[in-house]
Amino acid sequence: MSPSATSSPTEVRTLSNGLTVVAEPMAAVSSAAIGFFVPVGSRDEAPEVAGAAHCLEHLLFKGTVGRSAGEFAEAFDAVGGDANAYTTKEYTAFYARLLAEHAGLGLELLADLLTEPLLAASDLDAERQVILEELAAHDDEPADVCAELLANLLYPDHPLGRDPLGTRESIEGIDAPTLRQFFEARYRSAGMVVALAGQVDVDAACAHLSALPARLGLQAPLRHAPSAPASKVAVLRRRGEQVHLGLAWRSVDRHDPARYAASVYTHLLGGGLSSRLFQEVRERRGLAYAIGADREAWGDAGAMQISVATGPDQVAEVVEVCLATVDAIGRDGPTEREVDIARSNLRAEVLLSHEDSGSRMHRLGAGVLLHGAARPIEETLAGIEAVDLDAVGNFAASITSADAVLAAVGPTTVTACRAALQRRTR
Repeated sequence: MSPSATSSPTEVRTLSNGLTVVAEPMAAVSSAAIGFFVPVGSRDEAPEVAGAAHCLEHLLFKGTVGRSAGEFAEAFDAVGGDANAYTTKEYTAFYARLLAEHAGLGLELLADLLTEPLLAASDLDAERQVILEELAAHDDEPADVCAELLANLLYPDHPLGRDPLGTRESIEGIDAPTLRQFFEARYRSAGMVVALAGQVDVDAACAHLSALPARLGLQAPLRHAPSAPASKVAVLRRRGEQVHLGLAWRSVDRHDPARYAASVYTHLLGGGLSSRLFQEVRERRGLAYAIGADREAWGDAGAMQISVATGPDQVAEVVEVCLATVDAIGRDGPTEREVDIARSNLRAEVLLSHEDSGSRMHRLGAGVLLHGAARPIEETLAGIEAVDLDAVGNFAASITSADAVLAAVGPTTVTACRAALQRRTR
């Protein structure tokens, strides 16, 4: 294995207050990346408080007992640092990347956000409108709306089928006491992971983190696996020049041994310029400007998805070509060359991201939070390299045998989409 594929020594420590710290020092960089990973996402919300985790992501930046929102912004700007957060369906992350000489400040500021937030009602009233504007932007973007429709089809009547933003009704109905209760129940030191990468002093960081209040007694999220799709087609009819389409099949979760084969398959299907879908749909037929395939993997469910936008008169042909391509790989298997290209591309993707302190920090934090361990990069590379023709062929066959669902946003109809889904070429 080349030297560039070797991880720095990874340290994992559990502190007396329940925090788990995972760190990978990087001597050759000038930056430090810090992330707090909280084990709560949108799938942990009741329907009436959908969007609560995302709402808290916003509200924590509105100030703490000791600092105002403006003071936080000024402190990061003064040192050229970047701080942000994001909410997924299974966890929330707060992170910062700044020069190594200011790593202590970054850690202090993020720790303050996570332990002493004001969560004031007046701040919620102001930020509520910001979130509603974010929802409006989401609703104006047909690709985002199509992805949400597709999730609803894949995971019917399940929180995985909801967007982490929540709904206009749920956001308008959330109050400060509800968010405070949500915070107190979920944002506890026990279960929280702090990830550090770059030029970091692990001992100094752990000393600072050890002084934070112990908030133990975290209850594991009460999650249940989604049922099988009940409907196959969902359409939101809108005026426009294009129809945004999403095709998907339920697939493996993030713990399944077939996950590496799934990644290789997804890339050769629609992950690059040489992929079958790009070559057939764009290069040979000119039916779309862009087309891609990706996969998502949760703790107890997953999916393989295709996304594309095309003209209303071409919907049937695009869907037929996509289904025929999936069927062909499932029936005949991929070529050795396709598997080689996909493996090499995935390997490069992993190694290139490994050079960035921010990417490394996110990999560490999510890895420990979701898998219970900091998996070395060598393990990921070995998993990719071990994927052979038979493994990809078996995964391809499993997709072909599964039921496809189709979501569409634009000037089309349920009847047209249902007919396109049923018109399979074998």
